[in-house]
Amino acid sequence: MKNIIHHIRKQPEEIRTHILHVLTAVFAVILIALWFYSLGANWTSPGTTEGINQDFSAVKDNMVNGYNNIMNPNNPNSDAYLKAQENSL
Repeated sequence: MKNIIHHIRKQPEEIRTHILHVLTAVFAVILIALWFYSLGANWTSPGTTEGINQDFSAVKDNMVNGYNNIMNPNNPNSDAYLKAQENSL
């Protein structure tokens, strides 16, 4: 291993940069493959689909409420309106 490291150190900077890029790409591919493998194992579990649907519902509701608050801040149902009313008391 020491011989390999010393050999790489003797190379010009351009060669060392290419080696760095190749090694980075190889490790990235390995990590992505492991991630997809673990994702496949978790994706097939029975409770995953239900949890994902609930998460997306919550995100959708938050986005809709945020948009409505921005477009109509004086709406009596908006969070901004209710906070302003609390602060005025």
